[in-house]
Amino acid sequence: MSFNIGLSGLYAANKQLDVTGNNIANVATAGFKSSRAEFEDVYSATRLGSGSKVIGNGVRLANVSQQFTQGDINNTGNVLDMGINGSGFFTMSNNGSISYTRAGTFKVDNNGYITNTDYTSRLQGYGVDANGKIINGVLTDLKIDTSNLAPKSTSLVTSTINLNSSAPKIVDTGANAVVFDPTKLETYTKQFSTPIYDSQGNSHVMDQYVVKTDDNTWKVYTLVDGRNPDATGSDPKTTPPVASTMTFDSSGKLTQVSTPSTLPPPAPNPIISSDLKLTGWVPGTVTNGTFTPNGASANPAGVTISMAKTTQYNADTARSIPTQDGYATGQITNLTIDGTGTLFANFSNNQSKAIGQVALASFTNEQGLQPVGGTSWKETFASGIPGYDAPKTGTLGEVVSNSLEESNVNLTNELVDLIKGQSNYQANAKTISTQSTIMQTIIQMT
Repeated sequence: MSFNIGLSGLYAANKQLDVTGNNIANVATAGFKSSRAEFEDVYSATRLGSGSKVIGNGVRLANVSQQFTQGDINNTGNVLDMGINGSGFFTMSNNGSISYTRAGTFKVDNNGYITNTDYTSRLQGYGVDANGKIINGVLTDLKIDTSNLAPKSTSLVTSTINLNSSAPKIVDTGANAVVFDPTKLETYTKQFSTPIYDSQGNSHVMDQYVVKTDDNTWKVYTLVDGRNPDATGSDPKTTPPVASTMTFDSSGKLTQVSTPSTLPPPAPNPIISSDLKLTGWVPGTVTNGTFTPNGASANPAGVTISMAKTTQYNADTARSIPTQDGYATGQITNLTIDGTGTLFANFSNNQSKAIGQVALASFTNEQGLQPVGGTSWKETFASGIPGYDAPKTGTLGEVVSNSLEESNVNLTNELVDLIKGQSNYQANAKTISTQSTIMQTIIQMT
């Protein structure tokens, strides 16, 4: 009997050394999770029980459990290296065969798909629609779209402007009226320029000229490429732009913007709003007084110029950096990934667009997952079915780009376990050696 007990101890110690050796071997494996050998004792028993004076039959391996504790997140500088800070697994598909991993060492294959290091499995996530909106709930192979970003025509221009309340008046009515002329500085108070775009991504310069005509009253003339945006045949001298009138209250706050309508009756006259709007602009150029359209069009809804943040205080007439929502054609320059796993393509026109989102999988019992090599696991009955969602949703962790999760192996502990395993092996071998000596003594007595 003692021989069997000792043999079971040798077997257990050997398995402990195997597990420890495997942990040590993978101390530098990204996303690796250490394992622990778990043992239980063995007793003989009859149908009536084991009794109170039964000696055990040794030990046996009960389980090799995986320890899904967090590994350190270290920067690598590679944008497609992704570490998970928290719970969850990346989902990989190899022609429909699904596996799960914490190793975020991803590459791009020749078709643009994000894959594992040997290009056999594709990273799963959520795609986007034509407007760049994430399509949640449907997993797909994540792909980096390197096509150009189509241009967008400008529909809105916004800025914050202050008009100096102490600026001198420029009288534009009566016998001594000063007629606005964009080529003469004395006919306006200040000029602001803003780039806007047509439907083909061509850039045009929109100039706004503000003229203080009376106390709390300013006029605004708007030109595009140096001409009246509503004119299609001549230069601004022969077809001057229609002026809008801004009115302020005694505290310097804008009360209204009044624009005479250029439309025939029954269009309202004037149009009262806090915005200006270009509705008849046809993109093109004027050469020697002749207008030539460029084949593009303006935004179908027109170009709205928000004046709501305009004030009239005793400070310099100035404007903050304007914003407008149009842009030219863009070529992809780089890729960024945020904490929610959303992949953004950045373009040469300073625009960015979501092209997909990484999905993370979670399990009721992570230790029930089956290791399949390649730092990957498979779903089992014990693990339960996976639940998918975006990173930072519920209990799921965040995705850290340009980084990898290192192995969670504690090398110091493993080396101590290695010494203990060696001692256990030697001690169990000693019990067999002692039993052999006793057996030899008994044989010699006969």
